[in-house]
Amino acid sequence: MSIETKARNKRFVQLAVTTALATTALTACTGKTAPSHAYSAEHAEKALAKGKASKAVQHAEAAVLANPREGHTRTLLANAYLKDGRFASAASTFAEAIELGDTAPRTIISYTLAQIAIGDQVGALTTLNRFESALDPADFGLAIALAGRPDQGVHVLSNALRAGQNTPKVRQNLAYSYALQGNWRAARVMAAEDVPAGEVGDRMAQWAAMVRPEAFTARVASLLGVTPQADPGQPRMLALINHPSVDMLAAGDATELEPVTEASARDFAFAGELPPVESESASDDSADAALADAALVPAAGATRFVAKEIVQQTPASTPKRAASRTTSPATSALAAGGDYNVQLGSYFSMSDANEAWKQFRKRYPELEDSERVITKARVNGKIYYRVAAAGFAKSAAQSMCRTVKGKGGGCIAYASARPLPGAINVVKNDVRVAAR
Repeated sequence: MSIETKARNKRFVQLAVTTALATTALTACTGKTAPSHAYSAEHAEKALAKGKASKAVQHAEAAVLANPREGHTRTLLANAYLKDGRFASAASTFAEAIELGDTAPRTIISYTLAQIAIGDQVGALTTLNRFESALDPADFGLAIALAGRPDQGVHVLSNALRAGQNTPKVRQNLAYSYALQGNWRAARVMAAEDVPAGEVGDRMAQWAAMVRPEAFTARVASLLGVTPQADPGQPRMLALINHPSVDMLAAGDATELEPVTEASARDFAFAGELPPVESESASDDSADAALADAALVPAAGATRFVAKEIVQQTPASTPKRAASRTTSPATSALAAGGDYNVQLGSYFSMSDANEAWKQFRKRYPELEDSERVITKARVNGKIYYRVAAAGFAKSAAQSMCRTVKGKGGGCIAYASARPLPGAINVVKNDVRVAAR
């Protein structure tokens, strides 16, 4: 037997879990306020390759913040959490990556291991049953055994072995499944196929320390060769729920925003639709503002929307208007002047808000003569940048919102003289003013 073969046989063959992801060509940092998605993803990959898991987490979190709806980037972050022994963060982030479409077998197995490590056996079994047909029996068999079904794991791996998948990986995963089943004689015999005779006893002792039901975290940590650590969880700013797609935003707007009426007693100021806001003295928003601004790097021209937090008000002003153009009733009323604004969206960053305004102008010709108003606000400790068109008469605001909603967008009209809670300042065509 060659030296190479002996070395190979001495290794315990584990589930194949990788943290290296295929990515597109990566470039240097181009953002002024935060690293770009490509820059951060590249450095996260390099840190993982060097075994610097904590550093990889930092870079991968920045990459997700820069491009929150890219599935493989979330998988990169989840793998970094897994290598850093942060199993709860890994589980939630793998779940989001799968939701975004990354259903590669390695992603599924890694997600299952994270679920098992935090004691979520039911969730792990659900995941494995859902994706069983796409998984290698060698991986599925051991994963299902680790999830509390060792009999099923032994069955799957034994069938794979009989079907010709006679590899060290299958044999050792079967041996470990026998150990989890409590069949130590079979475990010893199978382990001896690849482990030198003098080391089989040590292998059995190692497994014996891991098979206790309450040792689910230690089993996964040992399998992956990582050290579990206290896990504060994924940062809330990164949660996928805070970064819905354009379609999700449109659907949410259609059901959550109150329609504009001809004679609203509240004069279109739907303050009740906003979450409660902390007082100005409760906290300093500078850190939140910096974090929000760190998300300014657009990904592939995409715009990132904020869920639910849509309605807002801005201070009264005298809007600037271009020369009158009679393109529609809405623009005619706009040219005549008015003190109503039309809210079109809310975003995590000023750059996204500016980009959204350009897209709204292209989508709705009625906005051609309108003034852009972006309101910065703090709601429940988070910073938002609200985009509105200003200078509408009351009837024109109603007409504009009907047009936007007719095309599947979200819209609300309101009197500019009644700012809602949370407004910090307002940007009107690049001129910043304080909110009332």
